[in-house]
Amino acid sequence: MINVNAGKLPQTTINLERLKEEFYNPSSAPAAVKFGTSGHRGVLGAGFCALHARAVAQAVADMHISDKISGAILVGGDTRLMSRATAQICACVLAANGLKVLLPDIAVPTPVFSFEILSGRVCASLNGTASHNPPQDMGLKYNPASGGPAPAEITARIEKSANYYMANPQKIKEIPLEDAKEKGLVAAADIITPYVKAVGKKINFKVIKAAKIKTAVHPMGGASLAFYDAIKKEYGLDNLDVVSRDIDPTFKFIPLDHDGKTRMDPSSQYPMKPLLDLVASGAYSFAGASDPDGDRFGCATSKGGLIPPNHALCVMLDYLIRAQKPAAGMKAGRTLGTTHLIDKICAAAGLGVLEVNVGFKYFVEGLSSGELLMAGEESAGMSLAKWVTEKDGILAVFLLLEIMSATGQDIAGLYEQICELHGAPAYARIDMPITEQMKSELKKLTAARFASLKEVAGERVLKVRDTDGIKIYLEDSWLLARPSGTEAIVKFYCESFRGPRQLDKIIAEGGKIFGI
Repeated sequence: MINVNAGKLPQTTINLERLKEEFYNPSSAPAAVKFGTSGHRGVLGAGFCALHARAVAQAVADMHISDKISGAILVGGDTRLMSRATAQICACVLAANGLKVLLPDIAVPTPVFSFEILSGRVCASLNGTASHNPPQDMGLKYNPASGGPAPAEITARIEKSANYYMANPQKIKEIPLEDAKEKGLVAAADIITPYVKAVGKKINFKVIKAAKIKTAVHPMGGASLAFYDAIKKEYGLDNLDVVSRDIDPTFKFIPLDHDGKTRMDPSSQYPMKPLLDLVASGAYSFAGASDPDGDRFGCATSKGGLIPPNHALCVMLDYLIRAQKPAAGMKAGRTLGTTHLIDKICAAAGLGVLEVNVGFKYFVEGLSSGELLMAGEESAGMSLAKWVTEKDGILAVFLLLEIMSATGQDIAGLYEQICELHGAPAYARIDMPITEQMKSELKKLTAARFASLKEVAGERVLKVRDTDGIKIYLEDSWLLARPSGTEAIVKFYCESFRGPRQLDKIIAEGGKIFGI
């Protein structure tokens, strides 16, 4: 086994026993259930505890019974400290309400929940995860029959009901797990084989096998590990090495992120340093990674180093257009903060673009119908038409490997070719700390407030959008300010096709415009 545990590792010890105690017996009053773009999330204890899991599960059970939703519910989670416990709690509550539950014996990646729903084996899912957040965090996501993140009308309904049960926990139904199994209400199942077989219809593993590119894959201590192993075996990928098999709820083998926190983010250069070192050494030409719940991807190459998600998305889209020759009328989906180079690629190919608010739930319909050839977001999430309606980091890693295998070129070189054709954008995302008062003021801003704004950094203002923060579209650039829903920060995005100097001007003027 190659040692990839390099970099600035955590120096403090996470008290697992204390976190477990906080999960079952929080030292302060539990916070209300609040679904963000993809579920309820918080620090173990008051932010997320056993009562949150029980309350959400009971709310889901009530909804399924009331709406006469038939079918088993897939319940599981990733490799976090309390993911398994959260899944078992949910299973016990659902079973007590007479609902059937599929409870796998292994950790389950987020895209596999979606796959199982869309395959028809289950009708919905509850997923215990906090994605790539620090180890002390925990969360719970609900996916309905669409396979994707639940829309606002469903999450609002779950929130309201769950908060009723948070205040009245004695009304939550629950039975022991063994009793539920004996009654046939909770059962395990093979969730690896169906996904691995199906992904072979989306990825050309024959091309990957023939190219023999030396490949390193890092599951970042997460639920993807068993799936990478199974894919390697199923498709005979002898040149692929799973370079880390560490599973530890403290994630102490992951180098610290930019802010000194343990964060299993495959798009950040800091947690990805071990893989960057491997490709830099020449030991591997390609390295891929996915976060603990497998919905985000990371990519590094020997020639390009860490590939920014925006670059990878553009390369994937360009390749898919060339390989599949999509029909007129199809679109590519991107979120508000994702590069507009996608728009230029689509325009040249006669395809449209669907721009949505941040949140993969806005892509569900288009992915399901096949209207969207690909959907992606700058935070390293993507999926394909007629595949899963969640982000799939495993699929993304192998699609990027297929591209290098099929073209014989480095991902970084392919991106440069795209920029030669359409222009090279300068891009920045800055997470800026703000006061709660500033955050509140930003949330109140509307497009009408900027009606008198005619130009920014010498570029004419074309339009302003206020559906998710404030986005100002310029002639060859754009800027976006989005207050975080959970932290006292504003996410400030800018992009310009007029180069880095123009980007700097937009950042400076944008800060004044938004008061940040």
